[in-house]
Amino acid sequence: MTATNAWRFQIRAIPHTGKEVKLEVGWEWFAPWVEDDPALGFAVQALKGDITLARHAQEVLVRGHLQAQLELTCSRCLKIFVQPAAADFDLLLAPAPGPAGPAEEELSAADLDQDYYTGDTLDLEPIIREQVVLLAPAKPLCA
Repeated sequence: MTATNAWRFQIRAIPHTGKEVKLEVGWEWFAPWVEDDPALGFAVQALKGDITLARHAQEVLVRGHLQAQLELTCSRCLKIFVQPAAADFDLLLAPAPGPAGPAEEELSAADLDQDYYTGDTLDLEPIIREQVVLLAPAKPLCA
């Protein structure tokens, strides 16, 4: 799958048994990120992944594995190098709560692990972007 439009799914159309999504994109998918944020500090040469979506009542489980070729700048010598990176992730998305009232609410540890979706459509692109950013090391080193 190469088109990001194909990364949008109607929530009610996601089966309980799961839906497999394969993705494979190149540097052209990442180019707008660099334009939006030149200080990002890395680029993606290639990204592959397998993602499974499964609906459980109102919640959607997003489970995936991503493999990327990251173009990084060494924190010591400023040399540009390519490093492979891979990660697995699990996200449980629930419908977004209604508008918050004036009262403040304390979050529990379980609340911090919860993520939300809005509307009837689930867009995987922001989830994939977040996971790619998490792949990049804070202090990349070429050696």
